[in-house]
Amino acid sequence: MSAMTFHEPQICAAALLLGGLLDRLEDAVEQENEALHLRLPIDLEEITRRKSRSLLELSRAARALPAALDGTTLERLAQLRGKLLRNQELLGLHLSAAQEVASILGTALRDAESDGTYSISLATRYGA
Repeated sequence: MSAMTFHEPQICAAALLLGGLLDRLEDAVEQENEALHLRLPIDLEEITRRKSRSLLELSRAARALPAALDGTTLERLAQLRGKLLRNQELLGLHLSAAQEVASILGTALRDAESDGTYSISLATRYGA
């Protein structure tokens, strides 16, 4: 058994802190993923705030960790990475859908405001 060095209590405390931070971040990401996947209403402002705060705390806590992490921590980080990638995918799908709806609404508004006098589609239809 090796002798305890000065840094070991700090590393243990940082590892415990990291566990709690990962729990909170995973919870926020999982809630958002579930709501996006099931198309449930969600307070995106609140979820974004929770994720941002957790990521800030995580980056601060990471400074106190040793360069080599134990297998359990690495596994948790890999799981979190997978959840974040899924979150990115789901948010991308919803953003794409919102852009498509905005495009459709924009076209409908332009068509409703125009009397067709200067419309390209009318000009090409009548051979102009």
